[in-house]
Amino acid sequence: MAENKLKIMCIVGARPNFMKMAPIMSEIARRSDKLEAVLVHTGQHYDELMSDAFFADLEIPRPDVNLAVGSGSHAEQTAKIMLAFEPVVLNHRPDWLIVVGDVNSTMACTLVCSKLGIKVAHVEAGLRSFDRNMPEEINRLVTDVLVDLLLTPSRDADTNLLREGISPEKIKFVGNVMIDTLYKYLPRARHSKILNTLAVTPFNYGVVTLHRPSNVDDKKVFQGILEALGVISERLPIIFPIHPRSRERIKQFKLDKKMASYNVKLIDPLGYLDFLQLYSNSRLVLTDSGGVQEETTVLGIPCLTLRENTERPITIKQGTNRLLGTTRKKIEQEALSILNQPIGEPRRLEFWDGYAAERIIDAIVSA
Repeated sequence: MAENKLKIMCIVGARPNFMKMAPIMSEIARRSDKLEAVLVHTGQHYDELMSDAFFADLEIPRPDVNLAVGSGSHAEQTAKIMLAFEPVVLNHRPDWLIVVGDVNSTMACTLVCSKLGIKVAHVEAGLRSFDRNMPEEINRLVTDVLVDLLLTPSRDADTNLLREGISPEKIKFVGNVMIDTLYKYLPRARHSKILNTLAVTPFNYGVVTLHRPSNVDDKKVFQGILEALGVISERLPIIFPIHPRSRERIKQFKLDKKMASYNVKLIDPLGYLDFLQLYSNSRLVLTDSGGVQEETTVLGIPCLTLRENTERPITIKQGTNRLLGTTRKKIEQEALSILNQPIGEPRRLEFWDGYAAERIIDAIVSA
């Protein structure tokens, strides 16, 4: 009977959340005789076209609730989510809340349910950059202190949590749910026409993603990164699906003409399947994203992370990812060095196997 089902409320707020939540929603649906899902989209990322594309590509059901909070400062956005979310929780009264990743929605929804006495599970718990200047690090720390079940993607995350005094009984190593999505959709992505559209051939181009304020809001830093891309593009054409924030900064800093002289193609952000096809066939990826570091590791694609730190050190240990910072000369040297090496091989990591969602739901059901 429906009233005997375990009701699980799932939160998505920003595009990276969709890739993590898709396999979890699928696993709940597979057990629909015992489980019931309620999907809440906070609307933290409010680009409707991009949201629609991700829901369609990842076969995620339309949200039961869309809070439509939109943009704002960190404090404003967090407060708006909490105010809008509390009545939803009181109305649905879930048995469990699942939050993923480290965005404002993750922390805000955790705070609401924690105060209402509703159990919370955090997928991707325990990741640490050890840099509290990153808003995401604050979200991770606050969320992990409050939740009832900490579902970790790698063994180093368990170590971080134990060091912080989290009870071992609350910690469950389940693996990387992003890789569930990667393995499931890679065959379908192969049908994408994006390489033809962009007139590139496999392993003969590089891909760039940049969106962090620390990289694009500082003219000197951003200009240095773009100049490095210009040098690299003399050896290898670069495809840059450009975040609206980054495109705006290029105009604001009057870097348009300089960019036009490089072999760097600026394109609008892509849906999941097109982007997967694009980067999985690339020779090299330069990024400041967290998830891209993980996906390139599994695929064996060299990744240059343009940050001073990473919450995913396992990707560095695997040797596919290099943490560079934002110094122009270093970016150029590392990229050109990689282009003189053989194409990389895929990696196999513990529990990065396509079955993390199954282990996540098993952990919640048995908690």
